[in-house]
Amino acid sequence: MTCSDESENVMEKKQNVFRKNTLITTGILGIAAFIAFLLQQFVSTDTHVPLLFVLAVLFVSRFTDGYVYGIVASVLAVIGVNYVFTYPYFEINFALTGYSLTFIAMLAVSMIVSTLTTQIKQQEQIRLEAEKEKMRGNLLRAVSHDIRTPLTSIVGSASGILDNETILSRERMLELVRDIKDEAQWLIRIVENLLSVTRINGENAHINTDDEIVEEIVGSAVLKFRKRFPKMQVEVLMPKEVLMVPMDGILIEQVLVNLLENSALHGKTTSLIQIVVSSCPGRLFVSVEDDGEGIKENILPVMFDGSLQSREGEEYDSGRNMGIGLSVCMSIVRAHKGDMKAENRSEGGARVTFWLPMEESDGY
Repeated sequence: MTCSDESENVMEKKQNVFRKNTLITTGILGIAAFIAFLLQQFVSTDTHVPLLFVLAVLFVSRFTDGYVYGIVASVLAVIGVNYVFTYPYFEINFALTGYSLTFIAMLAVSMIVSTLTTQIKQQEQIRLEAEKEKMRGNLLRAVSHDIRTPLTSIVGSASGILDNETILSRERMLELVRDIKDEAQWLIRIVENLLSVTRINGENAHINTDDEIVEEIVGSAVLKFRKRFPKMQVEVLMPKEVLMVPMDGILIEQVLVNLLENSALHGKTTSLIQIVVSSCPGRLFVSVEDDGEGIKENILPVMFDGSLQSREGEEYDSGRNMGIGLSVCMSIVRAHKGDMKAENRSEGGARVTFWLPMEESDGY
């Protein structure tokens, strides 16, 4: 991108902000004027009009950026009240009792509200930046751990073959080659997760959603999982009706694959995994349940923040890709305006559930 392109983008953003704030200011003042005209038909006095426009100025200051629009709204409101809604009508009369006080009050309201709103927005921006930094740090720790482990194994297996080519049996050599293949597949999965995170959390991130048949997405995820874990038993419990849900099918399929892999790898004694799909008005629920050893209580609160891999020496750290995989899952689901939770089942094992809105909403 050239400097001229960057300048054009900046100018376009400024123009969009100006249009938005102008429309908000005009709309709120217009609504206030409409209500004032309406009340004139039923109320004999005009004492309510200044209060109505003070409220309008407050809303303008709250929902626009900076101080300018609140001050402009104050000036327009004071002039409008004087000219349109105060006797003699459609004449400017600066000698009206309380006119100066009304102007000062509106101006003070706009300045105070604009200042408070600006401070709140700045604090919110600082909080968001801090959360992004925390997530970035957790992600980097998880990635460094996940990449280092398979690479070390690949280098060790390859070195074993090269250094002992003449003395290794064919069976042992094939075993080392299979280890290299398995570790390489892990690296592919990590790269896929990283690409998903980049796609979701980038500055120009946008989730494109289409109506997808839930049964097809679940079936595709199970098929991919069974290629890696052919001996693991998987059951799918679906409602009878066909469910069409707006989603990015590829990303939601990856969520399911990650959850299935985590159940197989971290359940330790897992022999059966169930995918339970249900719905209620406006929401689709998908649960991945297993009959394994469950999840430690101290892990549940931090399962989705990407920090699991940074805890050295813990038993749950022995399985690769849990931290980054679940962090990616949560990012994908929240990008779809949904949410996710994990819990232990009363009958044993673990359950991870996520939900998605069943209707298209603004903000995708």
